[in-house]
Amino acid sequence: MSIYTGRGDEGETDLRDMTRVSKASARIEAYGTVDELNALIGTIRPTDHDDINEKLATIQNHLHVVQADFANPNPDEDDPVIRPAHVETVEEWIDAYDDELEPLTSFILPTGSDHGAALHHARTVCRRAERRAVSLGMEEQINEDAIQYLNRLSDGLFTLARVVNARDGEPEDAPDY
Repeated sequence: MSIYTGRGDEGETDLRDMTRVSKASARIEAYGTVDELNALIGTIRPTDHDDINEKLATIQNHLHVVQADFANPNPDEDDPVIRPAHVETVEEWIDAYDDELEPLTSFILPTGSDHGAALHHARTVCRRAERRAVSLGMEEQINEDAIQYLNRLSDGLFTLARVVNARDGEPEDAPDY
């Protein structure tokens, strides 16, 4: 099977239901940004922490579901979509890891160990993906659970960054105002 088809040479691509749309559409921008986030998380794995690696692998699989969800304007009953259980999973991780962390008393700079800083970077890309999804939702009907997932995931990535930095002995620096 050839990796290229030439079907996108005119600036259009196929959605999951084979509808042709512009590569500049809000739908493509939304799931393309989720794809970017997924690839960024792939550069972070593996860390030196098996539990974090497991969570990142799960997140990458969830992000494939988000992409499929956004690529399908009319999902059938058995098509992959983000569900409340995906959001709940991330919330459970945040709650569990919060017990390992010192409470925040101020904003912190997005820095730290290589993996910690990269997780902070992933958080910002996740926020952008969320903004793109919200923009898409203003134009077309989409799964609101997917937007909620991205919102919660950005909090989860922030928490994972803090955990990795704490485990790696990296201090959390507050900004100077």
